[in-house]
Amino acid sequence: MRILVVGAGATGGYFGARLAQTGRDVTFLVRERRFQQLQQNGLALNTPEGRTVLTPQLAQASTLSGHFDLIIITVKSFALEQAMNDIAPAVGPETLLLPVLNGMRHIDTLQARFGDKVIGGLCKIHATLNENGEVMQMSPLHTLNYGALDGNNDARLQRVDAALRGAQFDAVLSGNIISELWEKWLLLSTLGAVCCLTRGDTRQVLTSDGGEALLQGIFAEVLAVIAADGYPQRPAVTAKIFETLNNPDAAMTSSMYRDLLQGYAIEADQIIGDLLARGARHAVATPLLNAVYVNLQMYLQTR
Repeated sequence: MRILVVGAGATGGYFGARLAQTGRDVTFLVRERRFQQLQQNGLALNTPEGRTVLTPQLAQASTLSGHFDLIIITVKSFALEQAMNDIAPAVGPETLLLPVLNGMRHIDTLQARFGDKVIGGLCKIHATLNENGEVMQMSPLHTLNYGALDGNNDARLQRVDAALRGAQFDAVLSGNIISELWEKWLLLSTLGAVCCLTRGDTRQVLTSDGGEALLQGIFAEVLAVIAADGYPQRPAVTAKIFETLNNPDAAMTSSMYRDLLQGYAIEADQIIGDLLARGARHAVATPLLNAVYVNLQMYLQTR
């Protein structure tokens, strides 16, 4: 199976490197700067087990050749439009697209362009790039979930599953990926909103006066929005998500908050703004999310 990984940041770099390490035919589609960096230094993977450097197969949009069987999209949501244009020549009759992006808007965007070639995907990993562009895995967590958006994991999905299993990360073929996508959004948007608004981690927030009430209020607003917009609630799952977030012993941060601290562009529209738009369509009150979104817009205006 020919696999194209779009992006070689923390997510694409990690999962793509693991696949390449186990002999999969993996090509990374990257921009010029990252192309030069990886061509010169290789793709370095730093994990709790040690450090390895791979010599990856690289391509830029102008040098893509032939169709790929699986395209794993790992760019930030604000880069999706360009990524779709870049990968279009690589999409053949049998190609499947596995997006690993935040939020839910990207599903509609990709389906409008590529139809039923789009499947659902999400990852759970604590990873970042260091100042040298090396992938840093910060904990042993490394799970990739994927599945048909309608739950029908046919022969196409079985081939994807066979290609992704046994690649030194936890690969999970899901029969209900759509619910898992809603729930990932619930977790990451609450975490991102709390951390970015307060400029702190969850331990700092929860040990501050009013911190738990703030987290609970944002969580409740997000849950109300996604339930109104189509999420079939699984109370045991959402309770577990809140329990995870509401733990003063764990200093959790979101990737959006880490990007903000480093002065990078952030997915404010895709993670928070889209929630506000969906809430407005269903007349769901979201005053805390509105405060978060205004805060993030101020950051983007001044960065």
